[in-house]
Amino acid sequence: MRDAVIFDMDGLLLDTERVAFRTFEETCAKFGLTFELALYQKCVGCNLQHTANILEKGINGFSKADFMPVWNEAYIENAIEKPVALKPGVLKFLKALNSNNVPCALATSSPSRNATRKLSNAGLSDYFSEFMFGDQVTDSKPHPEIYLRAAEKLGINPESCLALEDSDNGVRAAHGAGMLVYQIPDLVNPSDEVRMLAHEIVPSMSHVHERFIFQSNL
Repeated sequence: MRDAVIFDMDGLLLDTERVAFRTFEETCAKFGLTFELALYQKCVGCNLQHTANILEKGINGFSKADFMPVWNEAYIENAIEKPVALKPGVLKFLKALNSNNVPCALATSSPSRNATRKLSNAGLSDYFSEFMFGDQVTDSKPHPEIYLRAAEKLGINPESCLALEDSDNGVRAAHGAGMLVYQIPDLVNPSDEVRMLAHEIVPSMSHVHERFIFQSNL
């Protein structure tokens, strides 16, 4: 099917997007801020800096310097210092890929310090040979930089990689890198614009696993 698989993390491997949204709502309440759900949805899949820029433009009275540290602290307490569930089918698929020597990389918008702790807590670190984090790129998803650099680290052409994502911003990034993309939506359904990219949209990692087996004899 493809020579390598590159995974997003939050909302795809780990059930962390719900924690992010809940702690965001709680932090907004602390600061007396109101927001439109559509604005928050634009942030899903982006790194912290890009997220802060989106929120600053869309929320009256928003201060990056005040808001982001409080939200980040709440998120760390609930998504890093406490166990977070794996998404269905993740571990089985990763084990199958590793057993068949299929190279796997991670391309997450989370900063390296947070992401490595999440992976370690979930017992997933050893399934990946290469990592790209949100604080290692100049341009956040939906820019393709993080996927292009992940493929470069693997030493495999982007066109030969399968990318797995939950968010529209992640899909745009992987598609822009020239990869085959499977989207497993989490909190946000794919937009009409993203559906026009003609990528695969499936309900769970188990469905990706089944298709991978069928097409590659894994």
